[in-house]
Amino acid sequence: MPFTVVRFNLVDPHATPESLSERYRAAVRMAAHADRHGVDTVQTEEHHGVENNWLPSPFAFAGAVFGATERIAVTVSAIIGPLHDPLRLAEDIAVLDLLSGGRLVTVAGIGYRPEEYEERGVDWGRRGKLQDLLLETLLTAWTGEPFTYRGRTVRVTPRPFTQPHPMLLVGGSSRAAARRAARLGLPFFPSAHLPELETYYRERCAEYGTEGWTMMPAEVTPLLHLSEDPDRTWAEYGEHFLHEARTYASWQSKDIRSAVRSAAATVAELRAEGVYRVVTPEECPTLGLESLVLHPLCGGMPIEEGWRSLRLFCEDVLPRLTA
Repeated sequence: MPFTVVRFNLVDPHATPESLSERYRAAVRMAAHADRHGVDTVQTEEHHGVENNWLPSPFAFAGAVFGATERIAVTVSAIIGPLHDPLRLAEDIAVLDLLSGGRLVTVAGIGYRPEEYEERGVDWGRRGKLQDLLLETLLTAWTGEPFTYRGRTVRVTPRPFTQPHPMLLVGGSSRAAARRAARLGLPFFPSAHLPELETYYRERCAEYGTEGWTMMPAEVTPLLHLSEDPDRTWAEYGEHFLHEARTYASWQSKDIRSAVRSAAATVAELRAEGVYRVVTPEECPTLGLESLVLHPLCGGMPIEEGWRSLRLFCEDVLPRLTA
């Protein structure tokens, strides 16, 4: 059975505070609906200062989801590690891990937008060293024992629920990220289907004497929307998919490798490309995908259309997968 994901980044380029509040609360209700129907994880992420209101605080959102659900995981993929205070982050993740009973999965990347570093006053050129400090501090802090941090003795309490520590993966598409994960004995989360990087990671694990594993996107991992009439959905809502695709494209240089990469300039080009797909409930189980990633509120999608997509996925597709 494919791994099932419902993704939320809460983008809405035309939002008012009132409409965005409605969107956030709808997303939490959608997560609860997905939880009741057996979806594996809610996936969310972090970006700052984006004009279209991209979610900047994934852990606050994760806490709301955990309060409304019983079993579904929340995967934060990814946080921009160097922008976080390591001690504060250790505490936040520990509390969420306790609240959820171990349902939080955190992927720590270094990001790819220098402007996010600039507006936070963080040196882009030191991002690798800052990421090392963050990861090393988290692993030490979660022991609950006193330790030396930047020349002073500190202690982080309470200890997390998950032992030896909450689920933490190192994200990225570079050899530096793979080496970092291997050195610390952490799982590796490549940002795209990069088997050669997975091999490099395993070689470095052997070199460092650590054990690890890779959670890598499949070669084809489209973002899905469910509809009984895909032609109508593309005609009415295609601009929402295109908005997100063009936003991602504006951030990605030639050196950035991502599972979500589009060169489309029009809705027709985006539909032909296949990165975003609108499929029927009958078609969805036949796609042959390792993961089914539903993106019900993509690009500011109207909430009622997002609900239609989610209900078709939960009530029509999931039973077909388990039949």
